[in-house]
Amino acid sequence: MPFPEPYHLIPVPAERLDDVLQLDVWAFPTSDTVEALRDLPSPLSWDRTYGVVRTEADSLLAGFHGAYPLRAYPVPGAEVACGWLTWVGVHPAHRRRGILRGMIEHHFADCLAHGEAISGLMAAETPIYGRFGYGMASTQVSLMIPRGAALRPVAGAAELDVTLDEWDAAAHGAIVAGIHRDYARLPAGLGRPGWATRETPAQRTSRETDAPMHRGGKEALRVLLVRDGDGTPVAYATFRRSSSWARAGAEGTVHVREAVALTAAAAHRMWSVLLDLDLTTQVQIGTLPVDDPIVSLLVDIRPAVPDYQDNSWIRIVDLPAALAQRAYAGDVDVVLEVTDAMLPANAGRWRVRAEAWGHAEVSASDSEPDLVLDIRELGAAHLGSVSLASLAQAGQIEVRSPEALRSASAAWSWPVAAGANWIF
Repeated sequence: MPFPEPYHLIPVPAERLDDVLQLDVWAFPTSDTVEALRDLPSPLSWDRTYGVVRTEADSLLAGFHGAYPLRAYPVPGAEVACGWLTWVGVHPAHRRRGILRGMIEHHFADCLAHGEAISGLMAAETPIYGRFGYGMASTQVSLMIPRGAALRPVAGAAELDVTLDEWDAAAHGAIVAGIHRDYARLPAGLGRPGWATRETPAQRTSRETDAPMHRGGKEALRVLLVRDGDGTPVAYATFRRSSSWARAGAEGTVHVREAVALTAAAAHRMWSVLLDLDLTTQVQIGTLPVDDPIVSLLVDIRPAVPDYQDNSWIRIVDLPAALAQRAYAGDVDVVLEVTDAMLPANAGRWRVRAEAWGHAEVSASDSEPDLVLDIRELGAAHLGSVSLASLAQAGQIEVRSPEALRSASAAWSWPVAAGANWIF
């Protein structure tokens, strides 16, 4: 992992938080000051944080990156270890010197050292990461739903109890975390790939903090809870309202941060309340999986103006391990010829054999390849939402065997759309 002279990599402990924040406000412009940001709980895992400096005594970081050590990251049919790349930044005064590439190379080695066969990220700038072998593996949808939008009926929804409260992390944090975690495993027997939860205490504390500086002129965070007949929480929504007035009256907005339900009835009950709050005319929510229940519940999706964007990017770091970890939705026996400019151990020909809904046997092969592709395309297809056939149609996969493309596309797919509902 060579860095250009005189730069080199160092571990960055929590005691250097101010240095990290100083770089962060240069890399990601903000009106927040370092002094104000210092008071917020950091989500970082400080045993996986690294900086680039010119000398050991240099307080100015030229670059920085960290990793969240996820140990239950959902992929099709499994929960696996994943090194989630985060807080990647290079100081503007040190750009175009190979620092980013050096940090990415280090991150891959760090993942391998921690037994993480895949890495993931959410991209601030999407053109950057494809050249490092990351593939866009899921998309998200944002909605602006008019107040009172009609929902299709769901039996039992009206009987569920709803409470509305001001957010209190001590009172609501564990409830929300439990529902969020359980949702990753639904529908039963399938689960939702890419649905990352707040696994580390630091991630959870950071997410549960309602800092006034981040309210953007809106009210303090609110929480809606739906409970079943036994009093068990089965859905939650966290949200804020903003007020606006026109000559005709109130035109407020409900800004939903997260809305997660464990049953269809709970989802219907939750959305029925969110769509009928006084002094509002619309409900805004972003970062939803593209098949979130609200998409099917709405009688008319068009007025909600769906807006689609990339969500999670996946990089396969250890190819045979990663392909063996996940399950496949159909029988497959295919030979892949894979290129990987950054991790040569992944390059070559690999035979992947699996029965429907089972895990694969992955082995090196001397046979002629059925499909020829780069590691980026394999990462894009890894969560089951981007089809190998669509990548082939886009000219990103060379198809030597049309029959193999058909079976591999079906096997690599998954019935539930991949995606996370928060940015981290």
